[in-house]
Amino acid sequence: MNRKKMMLIFSLFLLLAACSNNEGDNSVSESGDDKASSKMDASFSGDKEPKEEVAKQEDITAERKVIHQAQLEWKVKDLEKVQQRIEEMAEEYGGYVVESNVYRENEEKMEGTITVRVPEARFQDFLAVSEGEASKVIGRNVTGQDVTEQYVDLKARLKSKKTVEERLLAFMQEAEKTEDLLKISTDLAAVQEEMEQLTGQMKYLENQTSYSTVTITLAQDGIIVPGIDKAELNTWERTKKQLATSANLLLKAGSGIIVFIIGNLPILVILGMAGLLVHWVMRRRREK
Repeated sequence: MNRKKMMLIFSLFLLLAACSNNEGDNSVSESGDDKASSKMDASFSGDKEPKEEVAKQEDITAERKVIHQAQLEWKVKDLEKVQQRIEEMAEEYGGYVVESNVYRENEEKMEGTITVRVPEARFQDFLAVSEGEASKVIGRNVTGQDVTEQYVDLKARLKSKKTVEERLLAFMQEAEKTEDLLKISTDLAAVQEEMEQLTGQMKYLENQTSYSTVTITLAQDGIIVPGIDKAELNTWERTKKQLATSANLLLKAGSGIIVFIIGNLPILVILGMAGLLVHWVMRRRREK
């Protein structure tokens, strides 16, 4: 009997030991799986960020966008001619005139400004060729503003908003309640408005970077020689005019004398009689 009890206890001990080993193996296996899963997540998250950064850097490099502007100040001999030539050159280079002004203080001093926009690819060529029209370059200032990161950021935000718009449209098709449709419509309108703003900003940057702006201040340094006025050389006409003027003066003077005499005749008669009387009295005194 004691032997049977001993065998039973030994069997139970072996069974408990086997169960304990199985649990240990399972825990080790699960722990190993968790670690492997954690490593995969860590590896995935670790690889994702560098890939996004690399993609962003590639976009920036591929879509380099710079806003170029030039401020030029020239002395020229014939301002109007140079201004017309710059307008023609802008069209030849595929650009256009934004503004053109001329200020004339007198016949010898003229100033003007002209602003043109030319394609970015031909910006440097336009500057080099156009400066040949100046007799003297007084000032030259060329600036460039890099807006590549701003443009790439706008592009990424627009892409994200596009994804949200697609999800909202899908939700709208699945929605059954009126309040859900109203809520989704409101969110969709807000997202679409933001997309329009982002698109407008991107188009502005595209326009500013695809065309460069050139502003030229012109000052005329030559002395204008006045032309001969043929009207001033017509001697016969000028002689007739002067003769008529002299005759008019004589006639006017004679007419004035006649009017004076006739108009003041009574007074002149009295004054003449008074003068004769004084003369007679003075003569009688001398004789005495």
